[in-house]
Amino acid sequence: MVDPLRDPDDPELLDPYQSRSLAILVEGARLASGAVRYGKVGRVGSAAVVINRENPLPSGNFGCALDGSSVEVASTLLQLEHTFAAVGRAEAVVYASPTTVDEIEGIADDSGWYAVEELLTVVHRGPARVEGVRRAVDADLPGIVELLSDELVGNRERLSRWLGHRMDDPRCTLLVADDGDRIGGFASGFAERGVGLVEQCVVRPARRRRGVGRSLVVSTVATLRSAGAALVASQVDEGPGERFAEACGFVAAYPVTAYVRRVDELLD
Repeated sequence: MVDPLRDPDDPELLDPYQSRSLAILVEGARLASGAVRYGKVGRVGSAAVVINRENPLPSGNFGCALDGSSVEVASTLLQLEHTFAAVGRAEAVVYASPTTVDEIEGIADDSGWYAVEELLTVVHRGPARVEGVRRAVDADLPGIVELLSDELVGNRERLSRWLGHRMDDPRCTLLVADDGDRIGGFASGFAERGVGLVEQCVVRPARRRRGVGRSLVVSTVATLRSAGAALVASQVDEGPGERFAEACGFVAAYPVTAYVRRVDELLD
């Protein structure tokens, strides 16, 4: 039997109308999360954009939902280069989902942007409960920063400040799994207007493949639902990330492509 909510050309994904509606909700939450605490959400050309000088990660500085004619989108990509360069970013980042024009690949290529990552938006289905983790407290910040800076970036001072902002925001969820006297893993989430996001999950290498990551993710889902999220989504890498998400109760919804343009030369 054909599922009317699924794409007949790829039954693993939602149909184009469902995926666009979902992407609007998810991207709205991602933009709001990226703005915590001193960031701003707005529009640049035909794109929705968040800029946050305090956030050292791409999650606080990106564009999405590029819609319009080919000329309008190409002009927007050029404007985005200058927007991100003006706030000191080394690169501009755009996430293309069903809210972005279908021709984005060709337009981006002609404009000097490169597809660097293929992601998948997934939606949680089924039960979730808190499993052997706890909410983060201020004393956990150094341990969380250690995990994140080793995995992602090296600026520990900015990471600590950014995490402190999120710990003070009731929309944000920060959970940790203990490993003796240190932190074995960390997960973060965000919920606003009924939409929840599982944003990060980092586990210490020595604690991987022991269920710590799954406990953190499932517990984050449960916490977001308790905060009022009727829908909980996440974005994962295709392949291993997708399989891990499935093990945590997520199902595939729609693909997302990350495009990047180096803009640090514009700072000279």
